[in-house]
Amino acid sequence: MHKTIERWRHGLQNDRQLSAELERMIQSEDEGSLEDCFYRTLTFGTGGMRGELGPGPNRMNRYTVRKAALGLARYLHATEGTASVVIAFDSRTNSDLFAKEAARTLAKEGINVDLFSSLRPTPMLSFAVREREASAGIMITASHNPAEYNGLKVYGSDGAQLTPEPAEKLIAYVEAIEDELSIPIADEKEMEEGGLIHTLAPEMDHQYIRALGSVLRQPEMGKKNGAAIQVVFSPLHGTALEPLKHAFETNGYTDVHIVPEQAKPDPGFSTVTKPNPEEGEAFALAKELGRKQHADLLIATDPDADRLGVAVPDKQEDGGYRLLTGNETGFLLLDYLLAQDREGLPINGKVLKTIVTSESGRALADHYGVTCEDTLTGFKFIAEKMKRFEDGAEDGTFLFGYEESYGYLLAPFVRDKDAIQTALVITEMALSEKQKGNTLTEKLASLYESFGYYREGIESITLKGKKGEEQIEALLASFRTQPPVSFGEGQIVSVIEDYERGEAVTVNNGRQTPIHLPASNVLKYKCEDESWVCVRPSGTEPKMKCYFGVKEPNPSAAHQALAELREAVMADINLRLSNFN
Repeated sequence: MHKTIERWRHGLQNDRQLSAELERMIQSEDEGSLEDCFYRTLTFGTGGMRGELGPGPNRMNRYTVRKAALGLARYLHATEGTASVVIAFDSRTNSDLFAKEAARTLAKEGINVDLFSSLRPTPMLSFAVREREASAGIMITASHNPAEYNGLKVYGSDGAQLTPEPAEKLIAYVEAIEDELSIPIADEKEMEEGGLIHTLAPEMDHQYIRALGSVLRQPEMGKKNGAAIQVVFSPLHGTALEPLKHAFETNGYTDVHIVPEQAKPDPGFSTVTKPNPEEGEAFALAKELGRKQHADLLIATDPDADRLGVAVPDKQEDGGYRLLTGNETGFLLLDYLLAQDREGLPINGKVLKTIVTSESGRALADHYGVTCEDTLTGFKFIAEKMKRFEDGAEDGTFLFGYEESYGYLLAPFVRDKDAIQTALVITEMALSEKQKGNTLTEKLASLYESFGYYREGIESITLKGKKGEEQIEALLASFRTQPPVSFGEGQIVSVIEDYERGEAVTVNNGRQTPIHLPASNVLKYKCEDESWVCVRPSGTEPKMKCYFGVKEPNPSAAHQALAELREAVMADINLRLSNFN
């Protein structure tokens, strides 16, 4: 590690900021920070790369971005020949710098680049890749992570994040690059003379806004009565403000109030600990404005506008609004879409959800006579299914895709989570219910009454650094070799699904059933009472994630069952962790 530090120390002589950061660590003998920055290379995985900003090979900086871009260039030369890439970036620290560094690296390799001139949401990057018929896309973002993070996501020619097989090939090209400090990039003269870097025209924005109209089920209702629904919206200092404002205005929703403190892009995300619409803190200012405006609906998007959080009026909640879970928003959306499309639903219609998303969606799909299929966690797997339907490799017509982590897709002109699409339809749905004299809170209650009270939870165990990485690996290995028999007293495990081995084992008779999904380090335990638990490592953060769900006949029973299951699961995990120390 010492040699790596010295190599970077020498290589950063002309980089004042990173050099100063590194010198501070060295002079203060900050061994912990030095180890974290230099003990390994920042992982370029199937979802791209994400990490804290700073010097060293295990941090997001211009040099690790150049390495990723050069790896992509070599991959495209090997697979595409003549290639083109669309690049977009969000509001995070150095996102614009990293986008330009990636563009200049690709241009030096003779690859045409379409670069957005200013920040844009992730779904617009996906849309632009498809519209431009590009070979690939790069999105500079760390999604909803804290401000000290940034990242880079790679998209394929279909506008979706790469699935494991092409991603592994790309990863090999990236990992083959040994010295990220000496990667050449196009200089200003080369950029001007080469004509390889182009700024995308505003028409791309207009095309996306026009395409959004196709997701609405009752467009005339919005144009006629859209002003009757009061909406509070926060982009959480990110990219969604302009496109969603235009989308609302274009479709008749004019009584939209933007949270002023969170409207402007801010790389420090100064009003929140982290810009995550999954968490109640992110809605504090929206709730305050909502009470003043008597709003019917509160919505918030994360910085790159792929995730959407929703809060609805509820007098029983502190602050007068209740933040819906990702599963609840998906439950409402799916019911609305299937009910509106009921007369024309195709026989081969497919709803796609991830394996950690609520089973309530399957109950709805069964009710409306369509199929609900599971994919691995990660929206790229939903997009992969969509492409297989499109190519005729599988029989199916895409209806809706979603995951519990607040990601939804309604129309296939984008191939990743799209908070802009979702916000429009959530607003239309709220207006539709309001015209019937109902709220979304009441609509959700009626769905639970009809289909059962589903409740889900998630716990993330954060284990940072080298030791943490080893502990996460040991935890998963422990669950695999010593599987739980039950969780607490009532939840008896009946089926163990091991997605790495590709098999489901019925506990009472040992019967093995193949799982037809790509191999992934995920374990799911299904219990006799329809509760379930799923554990997996995070693909982007130093965490192990644990998901759990229950189904009960009434809300109090569901609440109690979920609390008991959560307690039992965490006790199991803590016991396993204590055995490692």
